[in-house]
Amino acid sequence: MAGTLCLSGAMFYKAGSTVNTTIKNETFAVAMINQAESFLNVISKKNWIDAYAGLNADVKLILEEACSNLAAIYAIQYDLSGTTMTSLQRIDSEDKINVLYRRFMDCVKILENQDYVKYITGA
Repeated sequence: MAGTLCLSGAMFYKAGSTVNTTIKNETFAVAMINQAESFLNVISKKNWIDAYAGLNADVKLILEEACSNLAAIYAIQYDLSGTTMTSLQRIDSEDKINVLYRRFMDCVKILENQDYVKYITGA
């Protein structure tokens, strides 16, 4: 299951084992990845999907990290109802969301900052 910028495997790996099994359905996974890709395009003001083939490996890895982090957040937050989670699992899930969000925003900062862009495109 793949989008352009990341695979569902990366999303599930980051989301962890307590993710609701419904999310592991291909339709849900692709929808979350597509939404993450679209959001990344808009927030960074560049269509990375259209430009993907011409990007260097460093940029592709930053895009993969950003997209899989955001998609993992979507997967985790799908079911935080507490009905199937212990309180510790919920705290762990919230911690994962916080870490993934921070790293997502770090990636966006890199993609937006032209000094970083010049460096990684010249690498």
